[in-house]
Amino acid sequence: MADAVTHARFVGTDPASDEVVLMKILQVLRTLLLTPAGAHLTNESVCEIMQSCFRICFEMRLSELLRKSAEHTLVDMVQLLFTRLPQFKEEPKNYMGTNMKKLKMRAGGMSDSSKWKKQKRSPRPLRHMTKVTSGSELPTSNGTTLSSNLTGGMPFIDVPTPISSASSEAASTVVSPSTDSGLEFSSQTTSKEDLTDLEQPGSPGYSTATEPGSSELGQEGVHVEKAQSASVESIPEVLEECTSPADHSDSASVHDMDYVNPRGVRFTQSSQKEGTALVPYGLPCIRELFRFLISLTNPHDRHNSEVMIHMGLHLLTVALESAPVAQCQTLLGLIKDEMCRHLLQLLSVERLNLYAASLRVCFLLFESMREHLKFQLEMYIKKLMEIITVENPKMPYEMKEMALEAIVQLWHIPSFVTELYINYDCDYYCSNLFEDLTKLLSKNAFPVSGQLYTTHLLSLDALLTVIDSTEAHCQAKVLNSLTQQEKKEARVYWQSSKSHYTGKRGLKDFSFSSSHLPFLADKKFTRKPPRFSCLLPDPRELIEIKNKKKLLITGTEQFNQKPKKGIQFLQEKGLLTIPMDNTEVAQWLRENPRLDKKMIGEFVSDRKNIDLLESFVSTFSFQGLRLDEALRLYLEAFRLPGEAPVIQRLLEAFTEHWRNCNGSPFANSDACFALAYAVILLNTDQHNHNVRKQNAPMTLEEFRKNLKGVNGGKDFEQDILEDMYHAIKNEEIVMPEEQTGLVRENYVWNVLLHRGATPEGIFLRVPAGSYDLDLFTMTWGPTIAALSYVFDKSLEETIIQKAISGFRKCAMISAHYGLSDVFDNLIISLCKFTALSSESIENLPSVFGSNPKAHIAAKTVFHLAHRHGDILREGWKNIMEAMLQLFRAQLLPKAMVEVEDFVDPNGKISLQREETPSNRGESTVLSFVSWLTLSGTEQSSVRGPSTENQEAKRAALDCIKHCDPEKMITESKFLQLESLQELMKALVSVTPDEETYDEEDAAFCLEMLLRIVLENRDRVGCVWQTVRDHLYHLCVQAQDFCFLVERAVVGLLRLAIRLLRREEISGQVLLSLRILLLMKPSVLSRVSHQVAYGLHELLKTNAANIHSGDDWATLFTLLECIGSGVKPPAALQATARAEAPDAGAQSDSELPSYHQNDVSLDRGYTSDSEVYADHCRPGKIHRSATDADVVNSGWLVVGKDDIDNSKPGPGPSRLGPSPLVNQYSLTVGLDLGPHDTKSLLKCVESLSFIVRDAAHITPDNFELCVKTLRIFVEASLNGGCKSQEKRGKSHKYDSKGNRFKKKSKEGSVLRRPRTSGQHATRGGHSDDDEDEGVPASYHTVSLQLLDLMHTLHTRAASIYSSWAEEQRHLETGGRKIEADSRTLWAHCWCPLLQGIACLCCDARRQVRMQALTYLQRALLVHDLQKLDALEWESCFNKVLFPLLTKLLENISPADVGGMEETRMRASTLLSKVFLQHLSPLLSLSTFAALWLTILDFMDKYMHAGSSDLLSEAIPESLKNMLLVMDTAEIFHNADARGGSPSALWEITWERIDCFLPHLRDELFKQTVIQGRSCHLAFLPFPDPMPLEPHAQKTLASAHMTPPLALPVDFEKPEGPRPANSSSPGSPVASSPNRLSPTSDGPPPLAQPPLILQPLASPLQVGVPPMTLPIILNPALIEATSPVPLLATPHLIGS
Repeated sequence: MADAVTHARFVGTDPASDEVVLMKILQVLRTLLLTPAGAHLTNESVCEIMQSCFRICFEMRLSELLRKSAEHTLVDMVQLLFTRLPQFKEEPKNYMGTNMKKLKMRAGGMSDSSKWKKQKRSPRPLRHMTKVTSGSELPTSNGTTLSSNLTGGMPFIDVPTPISSASSEAASTVVSPSTDSGLEFSSQTTSKEDLTDLEQPGSPGYSTATEPGSSELGQEGVHVEKAQSASVESIPEVLEECTSPADHSDSASVHDMDYVNPRGVRFTQSSQKEGTALVPYGLPCIRELFRFLISLTNPHDRHNSEVMIHMGLHLLTVALESAPVAQCQTLLGLIKDEMCRHLLQLLSVERLNLYAASLRVCFLLFESMREHLKFQLEMYIKKLMEIITVENPKMPYEMKEMALEAIVQLWHIPSFVTELYINYDCDYYCSNLFEDLTKLLSKNAFPVSGQLYTTHLLSLDALLTVIDSTEAHCQAKVLNSLTQQEKKEARVYWQSSKSHYTGKRGLKDFSFSSSHLPFLADKKFTRKPPRFSCLLPDPRELIEIKNKKKLLITGTEQFNQKPKKGIQFLQEKGLLTIPMDNTEVAQWLRENPRLDKKMIGEFVSDRKNIDLLESFVSTFSFQGLRLDEALRLYLEAFRLPGEAPVIQRLLEAFTEHWRNCNGSPFANSDACFALAYAVILLNTDQHNHNVRKQNAPMTLEEFRKNLKGVNGGKDFEQDILEDMYHAIKNEEIVMPEEQTGLVRENYVWNVLLHRGATPEGIFLRVPAGSYDLDLFTMTWGPTIAALSYVFDKSLEETIIQKAISGFRKCAMISAHYGLSDVFDNLIISLCKFTALSSESIENLPSVFGSNPKAHIAAKTVFHLAHRHGDILREGWKNIMEAMLQLFRAQLLPKAMVEVEDFVDPNGKISLQREETPSNRGESTVLSFVSWLTLSGTEQSSVRGPSTENQEAKRAALDCIKHCDPEKMITESKFLQLESLQELMKALVSVTPDEETYDEEDAAFCLEMLLRIVLENRDRVGCVWQTVRDHLYHLCVQAQDFCFLVERAVVGLLRLAIRLLRREEISGQVLLSLRILLLMKPSVLSRVSHQVAYGLHELLKTNAANIHSGDDWATLFTLLECIGSGVKPPAALQATARAEAPDAGAQSDSELPSYHQNDVSLDRGYTSDSEVYADHCRPGKIHRSATDADVVNSGWLVVGKDDIDNSKPGPGPSRLGPSPLVNQYSLTVGLDLGPHDTKSLLKCVESLSFIVRDAAHITPDNFELCVKTLRIFVEASLNGGCKSQEKRGKSHKYDSKGNRFKKKSKEGSVLRRPRTSGQHATRGGHSDDDEDEGVPASYHTVSLQLLDLMHTLHTRAASIYSSWAEEQRHLETGGRKIEADSRTLWAHCWCPLLQGIACLCCDARRQVRMQALTYLQRALLVHDLQKLDALEWESCFNKVLFPLLTKLLENISPADVGGMEETRMRASTLLSKVFLQHLSPLLSLSTFAALWLTILDFMDKYMHAGSSDLLSEAIPESLKNMLLVMDTAEIFHNADARGGSPSALWEITWERIDCFLPHLRDELFKQTVIQGRSCHLAFLPFPDPMPLEPHAQKTLASAHMTPPLALPVDFEKPEGPRPANSSSPGSPVASSPNRLSPTSDGPPPLAQPPLILQPLASPLQVGVPPMTLPIILNPALIEATSPVPLLATPHLIGS
């Protein structure tokens, strides 16, 4: 039928009728080929059918309709043929097709190599088959076994029974593919019937299922529909006949048989010529068709019209879409060479339709076959890049756009980009395709004109493709690592190379299962390029290759200028060995296509490089090549130089090698050489234009004649010469570097094909996602730049969304791989688009609110920061800037601007102070008014914000709410440490300066910093240093009080409160509280309120967590400074000032430790000289108010210097004024500055909290506590009068001469005007505003303090003994705790009694009375009875005498009566204590002095009051004492015969008679006369001056020495007691009661009066009271005093 139709001839009538016939012919042909039976057409028939269709198609005289129909028919046919391609097997080469019809439209031979191919059966799921596995046997329905073998990876079943062609034809009709066009070829039932009819019982091996349902469809049955697109692996088991040519010739005649179809029509087989069989078509016709289609696309063929080329491209597209052509070697050869070549040439044509069609074919080609077309692909991409970049005005814009589209399409192929990178960028001799393309695309994504065109978006798309796929792989990896461990399959591991491969989630080892690696299963692909160590080289290896490639390129450039230089360069870089290795260099010359061929020729042919030439030649393999073919190959590798000797050298080496390769043909090497030379000459003769101008080209005969007898005297074989002649004549041996045009193109193409055949042409297929990190590292920069540009310029919603999604994906990838530089860059780019940094604050809400793009950017920034904050580094700064802008514009949520506050009743204050800078100096009222009249920051001229602005602001607020900036703080606990530290650095960097930040910005950032630290308390150790340094900087370097300082102080305390519970950090936190002590006192006093409240909170929550003495010292010193205005320790102040420049560098441990012995300024006095100089001025003395009082009291004024050289305190580095107080004063002796009432109240409350709970009193803090109590007592004295007085005067604060004048009243009140008004009166001194409340509060404080002191006093003994007990059990080291009475006295009782006594001198009557009651209770408490004489003496000296002295002053002028009563109670107390402890006191060597002092006070008190109260009470007390003493026989000499009165008796009455002359007569009449005589003995010596030297000396020594030697060093009770250590022989060794006239020593009787005279005489003579040495109170002078104070006549006489 096919023959009949294709050869039909008919006489044309009119064109219309003719076309109808042609149309019918087309239909018949189409049906013939497309029906199932069409599978039995022979190769020739198919070719003829196709040719007929082509004829109609290309006959331009026919109507378009007919031509189009022909085209469609061809499409269907091509589709069918190529869909069946996988079923055909390639035949062995020797089985040549006979009688094959040449399929061609014009002259031009079809190559002889078209071969007969064995036919494969159609893919049909065989019903009776189960899965066939390699080598298994499977039973068929009639019991025979079909063995299956694996060929080419596909199971086949060989049926080794010859069957007739008829039956084979029938069986073949089973085919029923449905093609793309959707045509069903035949119904399955028909084919079933046909099969059933033809069932032949005689052929046992061929069996099919007889009924459709006879066995179930095996699960492996693959439906035919899939076949057309499936690759070989998916083809199901296929039944194949084993037919051989012999079978065909035999069976053709034997099995003649008529066929009756179901309708009863009988078909008789036409008799064929003997010897030929009708073989169904196979590969030969497909190959021929393919070749023909390719030839149609050759643009250089003048026969090909545009229509033909287009048709050819169209049908090639159909073919490539239908079948995996690359599986077929014969077709692959055509593709590699002609097809690719034509396609690349077509890219230069100007017709858009051809250009577009060729791009389409290229895409299909490289999508499926790129592993066979490495260099073709490189050329293609370079060509596209050229089209995109060329600035040719003729080049239509569409072409650029299509080229870009083509690239984007390729980019979308999974793993294509990775393969580009691996196969080209990482190949020494290919272009950096990936890198260059990326640069090109990013450049192209930026519009020059500023207008976005499709090309720009396409470029962006291509860039984003890489990002998209990488991101998808990252997501998949994340999911994978979450859901499952990889299955145990063929894996390829590779260890990550760069440090940042382990990103946020730690990158898993890459592992690919074999399902991802088709090439692992397939033997064909396991060739690996020689440059790689394995199929999947690791990134390190790639980096090395790329570095080497750069060097090679440089080396190549140098070689092309001067070969020696290039080689030398590569040797220096270690790429070539030293000395030169010839084989290595030869290999390099061969494989490096960038080398200049001319230079290679010169270098190789150089006489010096003979060895190299040999190596060079031996790199060619000439086996089986004819001499001219070998020569052609050889001369392609370099440019043959022109000089004859050089050519000779080159040819000799060549012929030698060629002969060796081919088993030495020809007579000898000379013959061989001559032939080679002849070939070169022939080539020149045939193709050189200059030669051809002069002579006619050589003929074959002439060529033969020239070579006569050259082959060792014989001729060469004539056939060989003829072949050579024609080969050279038809195709020139092209000399590189000199041809142009087509010749050159051909040459370049041949080189490309040759390279493709070497191992260099291996194209690695890699699993998707293998080198994502490397690709991303190269693309992120250009991509982010392009995204930013597009985002900025575009107004289209979709494009903006695309850009944002690009940003997000980049972020995800950089987070996955931990690339913080990328992420930072991204955040910084995005921050620019939020418009937050650029706008001024006034307009910000409206501008930001009305800019949707800014909203998107802001949301993205915050979203990314929340999501991938871990890898943010530098970017935090930009985010903080944005936050600050939002803060300034008041767009942040309320929770973020409200901060904790200790003082505010709500516990919170807002950081936003809504006032303009000009208001800052105004009073509260004004700022409140301005707040009422203006809204927010709008000036009064503006009515109010417009509705648009309000709308915009609302939108802005919504957007920010959506961004959830607070999450940054709360989520910071999940950040990686490095990121957290960067975030904190960004916050710390915001400190107030002139240009960028003001105080509030800094306060806001400080707040965020503190919240972040608190969120991260679990790892606070790592970040503490940063915060501490920042707070130090803010507090210590503040010159004046400001809002920021207050926030810093509050912040420090808040941190302390929260962090003290954490053992690991609590020590450092407490140490950091010293920062407060380092602040300027003036600034500190302004924040005292906050600190007082904060400390209270701190102690309440954490007192139990404070363990060391130093920490307690810090806290108590703080309480003192805050509550009572004590100056912070000078030592600290000095360091703070000195460190100012780089305080930040200090770590906690470096904070200076304050040893008392190295800092003499320890008491916090202003400065030595000042104190000393001011000593006599009123107002400057620390212990008593005026000099006059001191004089009256008869006490010695001891300068500060006398106390200064004290011992270091008990702790190793106690802060501040350790127990270095003047012990003989009731006050602590610190210079108390003004204090804040509320602060004092709060501090006392804190103190009472500690004291009331026994658990909080520890050996570490007991003494500190006592001292602080005393300081508070002093501060609260007389209702805080000191503070009041000092505050009245303008007070000088600082030691460094920063004289800080107190502001006027409003100044100190208004810390800052707040328009909100709620805190108008914070800071400053709150008591100024509430004077009426002050007395009451001070009253309470004083009583509270009294109670506390009493509590401590009563509990001291039990507390100490329990500690001592505990320490004994624990046997801990450290300071030993003593619980004896001496320790208790020194550390607890004495200071506490002094404190209580101090309050006895208060101007407020109730306080005074209460204090006296407490003092009386305390002195008579049971525990105190254990004290010994020395302690009791010091009780008088340190507590009672100072108290009585103080009470003599006019403390409360208003309350005269009250004062009388107080004095009376005090004097009564004195006598009570004296009498109660008389017996121990008697043992003292200084008893006389003590007694005389008491008498002295009695005297003064007698005359102190205006009423009779005292003048009645004092004599009574005195009588009482004298009687008791007399009863105790104290006035009698110890060794007296008959109890003669002692010296003491005399002195006593001497003193009493001064003020109560009649007392003696009342009490002791009998002893008066005796006393009188004594008395007279004094009279002759009224004046001490005329004493002779000897007497004076005796006086000084006799009376003075014992008291001076008295051990008054109460701080060191363990010290030696030198009192009784003088040598027994001296007159002074005896104690005072033996200094009587009747002493047994040699001194004359007159001496005692001499001794006692200075004591009595001035008083007796009635001289007004002066600073007399009567009191001789030795305890005033520390034992370490360098001079005996009274040893000079000057002092005595004063």
